[in-house]
Formats: sequence, structure tokens, C-alpha cells
Amino acid sequence: MAKQALLLLAHGTPETIDQIPEYLRNVVSGRTLPQHVVEEIQHRYSLIGRSPLTEITMEQGRLIQAELAAAGHPVPVYVGMRNWRPYIPDVVRQMRADGIEQAAVICLAPQNSRTSVGLFRRAVQAEAGPLRIDFTEDWASHPLLADAFAERLRAAEAKLTAETGAPVPVLFTAHSVPTRTVQPPAPGEEQQGQPRLWPGEGADTYTEEARHTADMVAERLPEIPQRWFAFQSQGTSGGPWIGPSVEETLDIIAAAGVKTLLLQPIGFLCDHVEILYDVDILFREYAAKRGIRLERPESLNASATLAKAVADLAQQALARIQS
Repeated sequence: MAKQALLLLAHGTPETIDQIPEYLRNVVSGRTLPQHVVEEIQHRYSLIGRSPLTEITMEQGRLIQAELAAAGHPVPVYVGMRNWRPYIPDVVRQMRADGIEQAAVICLAPQNSRTSVGLFRRAVQAEAGPLRIDFTEDWASHPLLADAFAERLRAAEAKLTAETGAPVPVLFTAHSVPTRTVQPPAPGEEQQGQPRLWPGEGADTYTEEARHTADMVAERLPEIPQRWFAFQSQGTSGGPWIGPSVEETLDIIAAAGVKTLLLQPIGFLCDHVEILYDVDILFREYAAKRGIRLERPESLNASATLAKAVADLAQQALARIQS
């Protein structure tokens, strides 16, 4: 029987502020960023200390490996990062050196977009060689993913409801992406410097998948009186990014008279700078200036339900690749 493994993919994050310029070059595929942008990212990291993304992702890998073993499918679990160590190419080469012949590959970004999942896939395929892989395209609709988010949201909603005496509305968010990456090019239009990841393919479904995940979570909490959806953490380059933004949505929510609000990111599976800075500092301050108390549920991090969701995906993928 072929030797199998699971490979988890994530963005990665630097260990120190001094490493941020190199990290950002990886994020933007070697393009030069203005110095003020680099300094702003360094400032954000300084306010949160550091991003725990790598350590949490490694812990998620251990939990998923335990779930697979408990389900009678014991396989090693590897973790590779696109933008920082351990880099995906290095991890794939290590897998081959370890004798892995078949691998389920799952990106820890449930909603598929060309700016995330597509680039991860290319990085794996470039080093795969004889290693047979089954790449999970997306898993935004997995019921256990929605269950995991609903568990966190329910606990936070119950706490705030007890404090305020009334059910609390929710703002769901997902990471924004450049508009050009989720729209098909015009007939004959060349995407300058941005080759198509899947030639001939039209607009991808990232925005629909993100909203669908939010819908699934909301269905599990009928007590939520009102909800909104926004895209967060828009970039500063590359043309327009998809919206509505969190800031403009908070303006609408404030105008509606809301005084207490839960913000639930449904595109992130652990704490990192887009949570610890963008939500906990930037959006919270923005909301406070508009008379809104903004709180968020605990991130999934070491959620047992999340581990079960990914283990289920892995078992399906390993069964497919073996058939």
C-alpha cells in the first residue's frame, strides 16, 4: 500500500519585526512595496507583539493527526507555509525524502480564491514530482466548519446577551481580495503581470463562498436579531479590492442605532495580525468612535470541531487518491 500523508497549507508569518520586509516580499511575489507600507505593517506587529499563526497551525496539525488516528487512518501530518518558514517547497521535498507517495493537500483557507488557494496549489505542484496529490479545492460549505464557528459565536453571543439583556447582532467578515482576481478578464484582455492560474476559467466563487459560510453559521443561531457581511483588511496596492469594507459597514450599523455588536470573521481559522490588530484594535476603535461596543468570539484555534472537519476532508481525499 502506498505511503500516505496529509499536507496542511497556510500563509505563514514572521517571527520578528525585523523579518517583516522579507516576509512582505514573499507576500507580493517579490514586488517592491513603498517603505511607508512596510513601516505600517511593522507598527501593527509591534502593537500585538507577534503573530501566533505558525504555532497555532502546528497545533491544529497535531489535533487533526490525532483525529485521523482515532478514525483508523493514522498518517503523518505536515505543515507548509507560502510566505514564511517552513516554506511549502521545503516541506514537499521533505515529504518525498520521507518516502511519502500520496498526499491529501488542504489549504487552511476554506473559501477558494486565486490570490490564496490557487497560489498555494501551484507551490505544491511545482515540487510534487512523482508524489501524487489530491488537492481540496474548497470547503466553505463543510457543515463541521459552520458548526465550529457557531460554537464560538454562540458562547460570545450568550455572554453579551446576558450583559446587555437583549440579543446582539453580528457582522460577519472575510478577507478582501483584489477585484481583478475574482472577475473574469474582458474578451481579449491581458492581465498584465498576472497570469491566469487556471486558463480559460471565468470569475471565481470566492465572494459567494464566503457569504455562504456566513449564512450556514447564522442558520445555526436563529436567535441573532440582525446580521451584516463585509470584507476586511483591504490592501493598499493592486487597484480596487472587493467590499463593502468593515468601516463603511460599521457606519451603516451605527446609523441604525446599534450599540453592541459581535464581529465574527469566517475566513480565518486562527489568531494572527488580521484578527489581533485589524479586529481587536483598528475596528474596535473605529466602532467605539461611533458609539458601538464591538466584541468578537474566540478564534477557532484549537477547536476540536475544526480538527474533525479537516480530518474528514483528509479521509475523503486519501480515499480518492487511493482508488
